Amino acid sequence: MGTPIGSIFTTNITPDRETGIGAYSLAEFDNAVRRGVARDGHRLYPAMPYPSYAKMSDEDIRTLYDFFVHGVTPVRQDNRASNIPVPLNMRWPLAFWNIPFYDPQPYRPDPTRNAQWNRGAYLVQGAGHCGSCHTPRGLAMQEQALDQSSDHYLSGALLDGWYAPSLRGDHNTGLARWTEEAIVKFLRTGRNQHGVVFGSMLEAFNNSTQFMSDEDLAAIAVYLKSLPGDPARDGQPWHYQEVAASSSSTTPGAQIYAARRGFCHGNDGRGRGEWISPLAGASSVLASESASVINITLNGSGRVVANGTPDNYRMPPFRQLLTDREIADVLTYVRSSWGNRTGAVNPEDVATMRETTDQASSEVIILQMR
Repeated sequence: MGTPIGSIFTTNITPDRETGIGAYSLAEFDNAVRRGVARDGHRLYPAMPYPSYAKMSDEDIRTLYDFFVHGVTPVRQDNRASNIPVPLNMRWPLAFWNIPFYDPQPYRPDPTRNAQWNRGAYLVQGAGHCGSCHTPRGLAMQEQALDQSSDHYLSGALLDGWYAPSLRGDHNTGLARWTEEAIVKFLRTGRNQHGVVFGSMLEAFNNSTQFMSDEDLAAIAVYLKSLPGDPARDGQPWHYQEVAASSSSTTPGAQIYAARRGFCHGNDGRGRGEWISPLAGASSVLASESASVINITLNGSGRVVANGTPDNYRMPPFRQLLTDREIADVLTYVRSSWGNRTGAVNPEDVATMRETTDQASSEVIILQMR
């Protein structure tokens, strides 16, 4: 995991007793997951989202512990130390960081809301730790909010070279145009009429959301749809405007789009149903932050694996086919067509992303906070 001060490497959490968590008692496991304190007493960086896991119930922590002890195969693999330099790698100051930025109380149901809403809030705020990616970070690398009491919560954030969009009722960059059914379908199948999972959300889908129950996905959708948007932040609502890319166009980027991307995403920007996502009105395109569109154009997307079957459709990488200027031109065209009204992409931003990302794995090694 990249941070502004160095890289953190995730640790072995198989039940191996020497290199993993096999020697942890339930109490020690709980202390690590919900309080950020390892068995030997050292503090965990909040890249491990214990501020979110703190909301989990005692029962769910016991169930998790039982799973790790009895349901995971032990693997002996030594852990790798972070490369954060001295003195920034000292852990004890995290005890003071916790004072303003950590709430140790488990989730408290809202008595003014029904059971389904509260279940969704619990999953999103706690075990799902959606805010770790979708909530902007402050100067101390803390999430600016941990629940819906703040408009910052789930309002979109940049992390590891991807922009996690708003999960609030924002018309352009959020979920205002999504129905509850569309949210459930996206989390269940990895795609809907609005888009296909990519970047960090691809990993969340492949390894998590598709395995959740219908009841829990519906509860998540109800909770997310209850979060209001911010028109002042989001801007004027997007509306489709007809324009077709052409190889004879003199608009910078239009010829490249027609030759390289028009066949898949359509010269009208509407995509190919649920299989190839639209670019017209896509939240990743309408976001002021251009990291996601640059990253996926350079490095392509990973495979969506639903029900154990890899997808046949994926975004190919263009880093070997297009220059920084050509990528900037085609993305500027996409971000200014079909009613999209977002800023131009600079070749310098493309060059930076090219230098700090790895095409082979399509995973970002850029040093930004998760």
